[in-house]
Parts: sequence; C-alpha cells; structure tokens
Amino acid sequence: MFVDSHCHLSSEEIYNHLDEVVNRAHMVGVQYFLNAGGKFDELERQIEICHRFAHVWTVTGVHPHDALHFSSVKLDEVLLNAQKPEIVAIGECGLDYFYDFAPKDIQIKIFKMMIEAAQESGLPIIIHTRDAEADTIELLSNAYKRKPFKGVIHCYSSTQWLAQEALKLGFYISASGMITFKNADNLRDSFKIIPVERLLLETDTPYLAPVPMRGKTNEPSYIVHTAGVLADIKGMNLEDLERVTTQNFFDLFDKAKNND
Repeated sequence: MFVDSHCHLSSEEIYNHLDEVVNRAHMVGVQYFLNAGGKFDELERQIEICHRFAHVWTVTGVHPHDALHFSSVKLDEVLLNAQKPEIVAIGECGLDYFYDFAPKDIQIKIFKMMIEAAQESGLPIIIHTRDAEADTIELLSNAYKRKPFKGVIHCYSSTQWLAQEALKLGFYISASGMITFKNADNLRDSFKIIPVERLLLETDTPYLAPVPMRGKTNEPSYIVHTAGVLADIKGMNLEDLERVTTQNFFDLFDKAKNND
C-alpha cells in the first residue's frame, strides 16, 4: 500500500471531485493520505475530509506564501489545533524567497513559531523551502540545538547540501513528481545519496504532475509514476520501496499510526 505523504485534498481542483480522486487512488494501491491542507483558517474542511474517508490525516500551520496574511496567528492557536486527533503534523511551513509573497522578516517570524509549535506539540514539521536554503537550515539547526524535533523536507528539489544538512537533523526527504521530469538529472542524482530509510513519497496534488501525466491536474493515483522512478534510482523493486516508504511515513507521523 502506498502513502501519499503530501497532497492538497482541500484544494478546489481536487475537493470538487474528491470521491472520484480517492477512488482512483485506491485502485492503484494508495491507501493512506496526508492532506497538507491550504490556509490556516480552512481547518474545518480539512477535518471534514478526514471524517469522510478512512486513513486521511491533516496538518495545521502557515505556509510562507501566507505569512503576511496570517501574521497575527498565535502559537497557542497552532498548539490548540495540534491537539485534534486528525492533526498529525505542523505545516507546511518554511521560507520561500523565490516568490517572496511575504517580507522575509515576516516569513522568518512565522517559521520560528511553527518550529516552536513542533517542539512543543511533539508533532513533525513539514518544511517548504525555495531559494532560502541557508536561512532554512540555520533556523532549523539553531532550534534543534535547543530542543530536538522531527520533520521532513517536502517536495525536495534542491541541492545535495540541503539534503545532507537535513539528514544531519534526522529529517526525512520527500520525493515528488519532479524526479520524473526530463531535466531533473541532478535531482535524481541527489536521491541516490539519500538513505532509503529516510525517504517519503508524495504527489503535492494538485501540483507537479509526474511524467507521463504532465499538464494534467495532479492527484494521488499518479504517485505510482514517481514511485517507479524512485525505485529505479535506488535500485529497488517497487514492492520493497512501497513497503519501506510506508513504514517511514508511520515512523515519522507516529500520531497517524496511533490514530489509524
């Protein structure tokens, strides 16, 4: 059974066809879903999805794109959400200097709060980082020295340095459909050095549909294409990769295991 460790089931493109999307996922063996949600104030929809389908969990946090809009969110609000049985992670959160939808100081302020929420709640943190590697690792490393926490670099598409630094913190690295792209040779090379016991699979639905589904709205059933490429990269058969990445998911998101 596959796990889609990061999909936005609450997005309008998916939510409006959710029964069909989930059915197609089940048909190819995707049985577990971590709905990465959307906005901080959309938790009601996220929880409704968890109740509607078996083996769906969700998250709470503020994306760097939304840091300015949700700059008034308080730590206590995040921690209160984190107590809900459906919430198994903090995020997605981090830094994005590529789109720069929020000032860097606001992004950093919110990211620090998300890290603290992970430390206080004991839930893993889901990291989004783009064109902000050095600041991301510095903030994570400094916080980790004060109080260890766990997490994943979601939709990893960056340098080997980022992966190596994240691995030093015990973090997991998540492979998305980007590893199937024609021009992604360097990214595929990076995944060769990541230990299989630290790998997760994701779609980032509805974004980044893998080859051969490029141009379509991504959905969890497409994870089989990413899994096939990752298995080739790691020199594994697909069944072993499926088993290991599923185990990795429940090792990291242990609240999901306890609430399954």
